[in-house]
Amino acid sequence: MEKFKTVTSAAAPLAIINIDTDMIIPKDYLKTIKRTGLGKGLFAEMRFNEDGSQKPEFVLNNPAYKNAEILVAGDNFGCGSSREHAPWALLDYGIKCVISTSFADIFYNNCFKNGILPIIVSQPQLDALMDDAQRGSNATLSVDLEAQTIKGPDGGEIKFDIDADRKHRLLNGIDDIGESLQKADAIEKFEAEMHQSRPWV
Repeated sequence: MEKFKTVTSAAAPLAIINIDTDMIIPKDYLKTIKRTGLGKGLFAEMRFNEDGSQKPEFVLNNPAYKNAEILVAGDNFGCGSSREHAPWALLDYGIKCVISTSFADIFYNNCFKNGILPIIVSQPQLDALMDDAQRGSNATLSVDLEAQTIKGPDGGEIKFDIDADRKHRLLNGIDDIGESLQKADAIEKFEAEMHQSRPWV
């Protein structure tokens, strides 16, 4: 998992509430357990027509947002089924940060496990960020995880909260297993002591 420090990018505005995981990655793309290659299916039903051509009205088909690494989305992002393919598809496409007023719990947790930073802001803050995002590729946002800030194109700054353990994992590029492996010496010492004191276990 890559370390997350800062991301400065155009932010794609997706002002839709209740974007569920089936919208993020339709069920047709769930036949694989590989984390790569799913970017082509991200928002597939909204991005493409039945003949495979792009829908010009969808935000990620707009040239200004084709390389966006930040998504500014409506309330309750990632609701629906618990498919981990949803954050996989976002990351494979290049989205490293999603900003919304709320996330479905399972999706929110899966983001951290896969190196995506989900940020929760208030509705007025989201409205301001959505306005910034709608200005296109010249109006970039900058997300600094260490400082826990989002800076807008006009110099405005929003502070956000994040759990300290999750912040540590993202900054260091480690998932739950990686965090456990950081304590390998202590685990081995404990197991050795247990073997000596309780050899029957």
